[in-house]
Amino acid sequence: MRINYRTSHQIRRQADRLLPPALADVDGNEEDRRNTISVFNGPPPTIRACEDKADETRVVATWIAEHRSSGIVPEEIGVFVRSEAQLPRALAAIAMAGETASELDDQVASLDGCIAVSTMHLAKGLEFRAVVVMACDDEVIPLQSRVEEISDESDLEEVYNTERHLLYVACTRAREQ
Repeated sequence: MRINYRTSHQIRRQADRLLPPALADVDGNEEDRRNTISVFNGPPPTIRACEDKADETRVVATWIAEHRSSGIVPEEIGVFVRSEAQLPRALAAIAMAGETASELDDQVASLDGCIAVSTMHLAKGLEFRAVVVMACDDEVIPLQSRVEEISDESDLEEVYNTERHLLYVACTRAREQ
């Protein structure tokens, strides 16, 4: 049995649906994830389908404002997108909520008084009380350009697996919400 100390049972369970029960690393070593348990509970994750980018910006801004009014400080909130091309969408939502963003890179951690915003690639190892994963459009996850470059069916499956894992990592950066 494996114990997960990072995320609530509800977040881990929802995120686990993105990946198969067993994962193999590059060396072929397989890890069975079915026996993982979390040590605490929390509210279920919210998944919202938005009409368009403007609606998404409003929904995320409202979510941020609600979490701020519930006592979560800015540096305890993370906003993740698939790639740098979607960062303006995240920044717009944070600004609409009346908050300041801190764009993370591989050198900088979250700044006090700022909501962290980053790509999913830089999410590994980070932890926030509350996380938004946005800009999950069909052409963004999986990244359409990666899909179009594929000539072999096995490579396509690898692209899908990589994209699912990126989304999984971003979703599991949330400790509580």
